[in-house]
Amino acid sequence: MKVVIAGATGMVGRKMIEVLEELNLIPEELILAASANSVGMDLPFQSQMIKVVSMSEALKQMPDVALFSAGGTVSREWAPKFAEAGCFVIDNSSAWRMDEKVPLVVPEINGNRINANTKIIANPNCSTIQLVVAIKPLQHIYGLKRLVISTYQSVTGSGIKGLMQLERERRGETVMMRAYPHSIDKNIIPHGGDFLPNDYTSEEMKLVHESRKILEQPDLAVTATVVRVPVTGGHSEAVNIEFQREYDLDEAKKLIGMMPGVVVLDFPQGNLYPMPKLVENKNQVFVGRIRRDESIPNGLNLWVVADNLRKGAATNAVQILQRLISTGLVK
Repeated sequence: MKVVIAGATGMVGRKMIEVLEELNLIPEELILAASANSVGMDLPFQSQMIKVVSMSEALKQMPDVALFSAGGTVSREWAPKFAEAGCFVIDNSSAWRMDEKVPLVVPEINGNRINANTKIIANPNCSTIQLVVAIKPLQHIYGLKRLVISTYQSVTGSGIKGLMQLERERRGETVMMRAYPHSIDKNIIPHGGDFLPNDYTSEEMKLVHESRKILEQPDLAVTATVVRVPVTGGHSEAVNIEFQREYDLDEAKKLIGMMPGVVVLDFPQGNLYPMPKLVENKNQVFVGRIRRDESIPNGLNLWVVADNLRKGAATNAVQILQRLISTGLVK
């Protein structure tokens, strides 16, 4: 198996390399590709150094699978070229997520959407992934009527630019290349992505549209508020669910805990609950503060936390690669 990582020098690309090693998913040949500015750079993998090549050079090597984390512009240009060459493309950008012909995949939920003809496979937004993994088992039993989501997203969700802005502000340095219109240090910013005509942001509407697509419930009522917080890694979400049917709280907790890739950490009397510090470099989604919403019938509150560079990006992409292998689509 020959695998390309496109955008290998970025934060998610480097994390993809790390996850491949940790899961012992070692390709026969790993090709690292990036923009012209990074061509020639050496990156470590399996105790060796691999030289970064251009996208065109990576395509010439006829890979079996390409993990893309190079942004929407690169993906729109290059993903079809790799797909036409018979390569499966697992794309981490938003370029293909809402395309009707492209599956939007979280393997634990809808890995069966992948087949020999789905050459381009979209990786969902980081906040969407942890949300749907946590609530999917509840949808099956109780039915979902409405979701209200408030996110507390780390600066690494904005890439290296967001991380550098926070670190420079904390050192009291001037920030020339800003990820945010305001200071993020000692501050929170209710702004993720671009503002849209409906006054929601693009990050908020991703939660709406992507959740509906993955859960296959196009009429699901969803509303979201995205907030950036001065945390270097790990996205947190306060999720309020209104079910279509009555539910049992203890049963709901058990259902969440039975979901593959989910860890229930719900011991409020012992001050034990998910936090970014606890989930750092972990591949699972952590759920806690599970409690009944006493203001409405059939309401439930959850607190959901995951490492946004792991399950929110790199790990989910590598798990899609594992699905391609396990189903024999890639040998």
